[in-house]
Amino acid sequence: MLNSTIAAISTAQGLGGIGVIRISGDDAFTIADKVFVAVSNNKLGDVKGYTAHFGAVYYNNEKIDECVATVFRAPHSYTGENVVEFSVHGGTYVTKTVLRAVLDNGAVPALAGEFTKRAFLNGKLDLTEAEAVMDIIGAKSHAAAKSALTVHEGALSKSINEVKEDLVLRAAHLCAWADYPEEDIPEIEFNALKDALDIAYNKLSFLLSNYDKGKAIRDGIDTVIVGRPNVGKSTLMNLITGYDKSIVTDIAGTTRDVVEETAVVKDITLHLSDTAGIRDADNAIEKIGVDKAKKRLSTAELIIAVFDASAELSHDDISILNDIKGSICIAVINKEDLDIKLDIEKIKEVTENIVFMSAKAKTGVKEFEDILEKVAGTADFDASNAVLSNERQRSLAKASFDALSDAINALDMGMTYDAVTVSLEDAIAFLCELTGERVTETVVDNVFHQFCVGK
Repeated sequence: MLNSTIAAISTAQGLGGIGVIRISGDDAFTIADKVFVAVSNNKLGDVKGYTAHFGAVYYNNEKIDECVATVFRAPHSYTGENVVEFSVHGGTYVTKTVLRAVLDNGAVPALAGEFTKRAFLNGKLDLTEAEAVMDIIGAKSHAAAKSALTVHEGALSKSINEVKEDLVLRAAHLCAWADYPEEDIPEIEFNALKDALDIAYNKLSFLLSNYDKGKAIRDGIDTVIVGRPNVGKSTLMNLITGYDKSIVTDIAGTTRDVVEETAVVKDITLHLSDTAGIRDADNAIEKIGVDKAKKRLSTAELIIAVFDASAELSHDDISILNDIKGSICIAVINKEDLDIKLDIEKIKEVTENIVFMSAKAKTGVKEFEDILEKVAGTADFDASNAVLSNERQRSLAKASFDALSDAINALDMGMTYDAVTVSLEDAIAFLCELTGERVTETVVDNVFHQFCVGK
């Protein structure tokens, strides 16, 4: 509840130079003054906002640690409420003990994302800006961090609001013209209305078309590396990740389980799975690994199929090619430094995304990166543009886009302006829900439930 004062540890648990305990709410200063004594003897409730004060924190009259208390006064704080942040020496015992002292003196534990939720409810940021906070925290690449920061700073809100405000203007004109015929309201000009709706349509279309690109940058791509034994899958895995994650030997069937790792290639996060070599295995344990590889193959978003350039296509290679038909895949022709005996034309029948490499000699890496960008669609991704950040936003933008399409179709078909207005109002409602202007408590709770505690 907004009338309670909440507290949590806002830094990662474990050893660290600094640990931060955040307190937010009407009683933040009163509670903080019960556990903190400044060397100046000033009470935090009496000092100005945006000031820091050195002192110590106490629990049951025992000094716990030296501390810097930072004071933020409402409404000029992250949450829009009175906020105190205690910066103590990092460490599990100290931070937990200081938090316990704060809770014992009247604060309640903050729920996941509750500080940011309060910032949203207090009008400090809209829902898209709030959702971007966790994207910033979870960013694994420069592009992901930049894109999340762009959304957090309001780029998506601005883009959505431009569309929404123009649609509201058109809908208001239509309603006024229909409801007050006796007034001297200018008649709707068909071409002007059509042009305005087309502009809104194109803006939403652009946002939707960039969603998958942003998702690849932000969330990553579930990627599986497949191939028959000894074609160089594990060597390729180690080359992509930058260290020896998978065991590499000349013995067929060395990899018997799925080896997983995350790597960032050209700002694209790959959730990699190095699988057992696919072949007809007699060994019961190896057969389990092959079955796992085939199962992972069926669920992957991207398949990297590895083939040995120095050998002719085997029965197992042909089987793999049949399995990956119709999938999004990159064919890596490994061992290009040896005499090429592989039938490349057969591989071209399955995919045009072919790269020649020597994973062992580390050649062909740039070509692999370029093809990966092409397949992921991120080559022209601009992290400074507004981008839809998650499925909630995408589904609402799509719903608004569909409603706007209905409005345009109704206009083109010569239907009454009432029919156009109904569809416009639906499009506006979905956009309002996207930014959080009209959103249910259940949706808000679900959004912030995905946050970490302390943020």
